[in-house]
Amino acid sequence: MTLATANPPSAFGRLARATPVVGQVIRDIERDTSSIYYLLVIVLTAVVLGIQTWGLPALVLTALALVPVMFVLLVLIARP
Repeated sequence: MTLATANPPSAFGRLARATPVVGQVIRDIERDTSSIYYLLVIVLTAVVLGIQTWGLPALVLTALALVPVMFVLLVLIARP
């Protein structure tokens, strides 16, 4: 058996894992990849509840926050 060495996390990765809520989610997803679906359901529920509470401003701010994510996805798709 050989010992596989993993790449050490970057400074941003160490900072994200040190954050209480985000770090717990990252460690949970690293342990069990199917838990990402629970995270997506929680985020979608939070967005729906925000829209029910505050209406259109919550929907607009959610869409505005997702613009950089979609930009990165489009760049990744267009890359040769």
